[in-house]
Amino acid sequence: MDKSRCKQQLVFSLLLGLWLPHCLTQTTPSNTATSKPTTTPTPSPSPRPERLKVRLSGYPRKHNEGRIELFYKGEWGTICDDDFTIANAHVLCHHLGFVSATGWTHSAKYGKGQGKIWLDNVQCHGGEKSIEFCKSRGWGNSDCTHDEDAGVVCKDERIPGFVDSNVIDAQVDENKVEEVRLRPVVGVAKKKLPITEGVVEVKYKDGWAQICDVGWTAKNTRVVCGMLGFPHERKVNKNFYRLYLERQKNNFHLHSVACTGTEVHLAACPLEFNKPNATSSCAGGMPAVISCMPGPLFMQNSGLKKKLKISSNVRLKGGAKVGEGRVEVLKDNVWGTVCDDRWNLLSASVVCRELGFGSAKEALTGARMGQGMGPIYMNEVKCLGQERSIWDCPVKNITSENCQHSEDAAVRCNVPYMGLETSIRITGGRTRYEGRVEVLTSDPNGTQSWGLICGENWSTKEAMVACRQLGLGYANQGLQETWYWDSSNVTDMVMSGVKCMGNEMALSQCQYHKTVSCQRAAAKFAAGVICSETASDLVLNASLVEQTVYIEDRPLHMLYCAAEEDCLSKSAAKANWPYGHRRLLRFSSQIHNIGRADFKPKAGRHSWVWHACHGHYHSMDIFTHYDLLNANGTKVAEGHKASFCLEDTDCQEGISKRYECANFGDQGITVGCWDLYRHDIDCQWIDITDIKPGNYIMQVVINPNYEVAESDFTNNAMKCNCKYDGHRIWFHNCHIGDALSEEAERRFEKYPGQLNNKIS
Repeated sequence: MDKSRCKQQLVFSLLLGLWLPHCLTQTTPSNTATSKPTTTPTPSPSPRPERLKVRLSGYPRKHNEGRIELFYKGEWGTICDDDFTIANAHVLCHHLGFVSATGWTHSAKYGKGQGKIWLDNVQCHGGEKSIEFCKSRGWGNSDCTHDEDAGVVCKDERIPGFVDSNVIDAQVDENKVEEVRLRPVVGVAKKKLPITEGVVEVKYKDGWAQICDVGWTAKNTRVVCGMLGFPHERKVNKNFYRLYLERQKNNFHLHSVACTGTEVHLAACPLEFNKPNATSSCAGGMPAVISCMPGPLFMQNSGLKKKLKISSNVRLKGGAKVGEGRVEVLKDNVWGTVCDDRWNLLSASVVCRELGFGSAKEALTGARMGQGMGPIYMNEVKCLGQERSIWDCPVKNITSENCQHSEDAAVRCNVPYMGLETSIRITGGRTRYEGRVEVLTSDPNGTQSWGLICGENWSTKEAMVACRQLGLGYANQGLQETWYWDSSNVTDMVMSGVKCMGNEMALSQCQYHKTVSCQRAAAKFAAGVICSETASDLVLNASLVEQTVYIEDRPLHMLYCAAEEDCLSKSAAKANWPYGHRRLLRFSSQIHNIGRADFKPKAGRHSWVWHACHGHYHSMDIFTHYDLLNANGTKVAEGHKASFCLEDTDCQEGISKRYECANFGDQGITVGCWDLYRHDIDCQWIDITDIKPGNYIMQVVINPNYEVAESDFTNNAMKCNCKYDGHRIWFHNCHIGDALSEEAERRFEKYPGQLNNKIS
């Protein structure tokens, strides 16, 4: 039926007061596979169904995230997190007027909803116009509780021309608590950061208001301290504050608070707000005052730091900022990860507090902080929130069928405000993530001004600290020259000789010259950084090295190409070429990228070097060191990959290869992929021709000069015990540098052991 004829029929039918559904269905094709009609067409007139309303609610949250609530049959309800996917989140965010979703949450991250659970086992493709067109168990058919309410995080970018925002706040009144602060009263406390003691205040209208302390408990204090980044609360001298606060004009907004102590935000506690016309706003009380105990990282007093030790069997890895990362736990001297099934804010907060931070800001799932290596120890962790350690929480035994490293749990913890970002800035770059580093200094008179850092010996490690201090994530590069960036009016060098470990919170915590000493003091030679929110993370498969090691006596006439690439020991130059042989310790290297960004060579393809011997371009001068060390750590033999060709040999299921060396292709290692250097290729060895029998340590170091940024350099080294009897070789206890406990590392050199015996 053509459109003009249909139009005539529609006008005619409307005049008769009749509806012609057959005409509309013919002009608008339906897809029964992906959608289902919300009403059954009938000959009798029926109103067009109202568009499904969706809103974001819960606490604490931003305007583009929250618990999903649907308005159906005159009632608001939630969605269960069973089978929930990012595709579901895309549909919901699009419905709300956002361009896409960046994530989703489970286990009532934004608090438990009320009323009906409208949908369960929702499965969208991602392109549906509304969640109602996705597969599910049907409206109101659910076996869930509100502990399983799903939430979404939408990209904070509106769809162009989207008029109906459909973002309805769950609370429309002003009685909600979002921001909380601690206002110091004592003069000395005002100058020191972090602020650990003072009057609790909540954001109210355009200012701040106090909370009446009648009935105030230590549980309330624990919640507020946790929000502010502190793991513990301590007693406060109320009488000291009473005299001062009685003379102040107080504006009480909250009459009473009744926290249980496990909440991650004051808004989650039962609150009683002041009535506007009340005659007495806080009879017999005063503003609530609290004192918090900071974790060791944030303490000024070094004596107290020793008393407050943080957990030695829990750690965070792969995080860009202090207080965030993948959760790893220590069992039987080996570090492993935690599965994200039922991972929530209560369990995450226990981890945060035992590591010296506050309560958890986010409980992250789906390996959002990168995938770990090695064992997965815990599944379905169900902390109550009061436990001292995650090890005290109920957990399920793990099996390989129900958890992989793609489900590694992570956290973002509340940390105290230290003001570190106020003493540093970057200028001149094309984006806010790059520029010349300028630091704030004070002269003897107390006058503050900005100054440059000498670029000499400035490296990725120092850049990592600068990016962390600025809150800009990881360092892509540390630059020793910045002449190509716009210069500011700051030209003086005020800092030189900066040398960092890489894990410091600020450049001021690194070593540096007491008196500035810089050979090239011009502004164009000042230190610069390029920061990034994500980074790669390379890890060697240690067990494969252990399984594939053997000795080969290789004739010299087969080693010309390797000699050209400097893959033999120095004594090879004096050999009687082409006669004789070299004894080679051979093994396979499988290098995984478990980070959150592809690993790419520092040099662009214009500076890659063609090697005719091996028939491909090499993109890095030195990518890996292979060393044999004696018992006291002295290097006795070495074999490094002088240059490398980086490519994806294989990838995890569902991930495509991006890099291939052939035909001058792109080089790198994709996230979730690995580069395999088989034991039988040139230079994949250590030349041990001159080595005497004995016990040794074999060590492999990836990216040894920190040429390419990674989120974690502590896992770049691998060590093995090695026993050589002059004819055979045994490797034992091969492991990544940060895979074992400190105690196991101390014992490492003492038992060489025997595992295999291969020779060809």
